[in-house]
Amino acid sequence: MILNSIEQGAGPPLILLHGLFGAAKNLGVIARGLATHARVISLDLRNHGDSPHHAAMSYPVMANDVTETIAALGITTTALAGHSMGGKIAMHVALAHPGLITKLAVLDIAPVTYQHGYDAYAAAMQQLPLTTSLTRSAADAALTAAIPDANYRAFLLNNLILGEQPRWRVGLNEIRAAMGQMLQWQDPPGAAPFPNPALFLRGANSDYVRPSSYDKITALFPHSQIKTIEHAAHWLHADQPKPVIAALQEFLL
Repeated sequence: MILNSIEQGAGPPLILLHGLFGAAKNLGVIARGLATHARVISLDLRNHGDSPHHAAMSYPVMANDVTETIAALGITTTALAGHSMGGKIAMHVALAHPGLITKLAVLDIAPVTYQHGYDAYAAAMQQLPLTTSLTRSAADAALTAAIPDANYRAFLLNNLILGEQPRWRVGLNEIRAAMGQMLQWQDPPGAAPFPNPALFLRGANSDYVRPSSYDKITALFPHSQIKTIEHAAHWLHADQPKPVIAALQEFLL
């Protein structure tokens, strides 16, 4: 699958991958911060943004989407960065195609299996009556009970298209069906440790990258460094954009 992309800047290529329920435009602050020295290409992953929807949604399948899109863009080697789900996809790409990825940056996710999911949020979004009279404020109010965090509701509502044919931009049916797979991690079959540099950024207030996962990170990515962004949670690029951009600039550019 060829994915929708947003490009800005000029220089060596850098591919950005967003997280679950996100889109290419959600990484705009990072893209703008890095576009002064790189050709930054933000991708809409399958079932997200303006990319096609498809029932298959495993990490190997989504990693293949990324490599197909990179090839379609005429890129032979590139740096790659991903947040959360996008970080897991980025790790799969790097491990399966080490000759393609010069440097890897992973934002607040580790190559481990997680227990928490967002199925209840997706279910609440599906239950929202999509009428032509629906307003964003009404949608926000309707989702408050199921999704109490106002910032996260606003993030999810970025996917709502209002008007004569209201719809969700994300493939909720496909995402809910694949939620169990999204929580898993399995090393790509036969993959050797990634031979190139890698950076893992974790939010100090997030529990996604715990010390218990460090050994797994270094086993798969022996040339990696793990850095903590203070005063940041899982969406560290939204909480602390300046230090995140500075760390990525220092590592990638």
